[in-house]
Amino acid sequence: MPYPWSRLLLATEHTEFDVGAERVALDLARRRGVALAAVMPIVSNVEYESVAPELVARVEENLHARLVALRNEAAQGGVALDVNVRRGEEPWREIVAEAKTRGADLVICRRRGKGSFFRNLMVGEMVGKVATTAPCSVLMVPRAAGVWARRIVAGIDHSRMGPEVARAAARVAVAASLPLTVVSVALHDLASERAAAEAVVAAAVAAARAEGAQAEGRVATGRAADAIATLAKEAGADLLVVGRGGPEAHGRLHLGGNAYRIVGLASCAVLVVKP
Repeated sequence: MPYPWSRLLLATEHTEFDVGAERVALDLARRRGVALAAVMPIVSNVEYESVAPELVARVEENLHARLVALRNEAAQGGVALDVNVRRGEEPWREIVAEAKTRGADLVICRRRGKGSFFRNLMVGEMVGKVATTAPCSVLMVPRAAGVWARRIVAGIDHSRMGPEVARAAARVAVAASLPLTVVSVALHDLASERAAAEAVVAAAVAAARAEGAQAEGRVATGRAADAIATLAKEAGADLLVVGRGGPEAHGRLHLGGNAYRIVGLASCAVLVVKP
């Protein structure tokens, strides 16, 4: 079974922080046998261009060099690459707009950039906004990460996204011929909370197995993000899958809450599934 995505969009500035995302995007495109679309966002506005034309010229020269390097890397890997440069005041808006224009079913981007702060183990502001507002699922990749080859872990909760996250993780697991672990977290080690988490896991494992995945369920206790990241590391997972909810899903696994922290804690790629 092929991977469930056929319209991949790589969001990159072709910097040292983007190497993981580029590696995974090129690999997925090659395995899927599809062309790879890419968007390179450039911060720009009319005032800046009129006041500092010499700086703009330097930026354009640097941009050309990065575009050539990226195209060469894709060609060497046997991947057809279609890059679009988008200029605007907020790069994340340009990435989301490109995803909508191309009808992308997966955006692949870095986890942090040069301007990101490490406090609270958060992701970069730009990619955080992309993952929150993109019209499709988003794969966020640390610099050192690659395509998964050992195990996939799906972190779920009692929200309506639980079975959908499990199904999305199962499709990837089946395509990669990898085992899947579905985990839910009870905040306290109480019988009632563990029972509730076990019921959530049982339903999600059933959904994953219906997709053909070799799935098992686990229940952890403690803070959700920390417990899931720890379990994933102990299990040797190299892909984490979480859900993206809305603002009303406070405290659940949505970007801006636990999923946001999971992305920061994980050393592997994290797939954020759109509802």
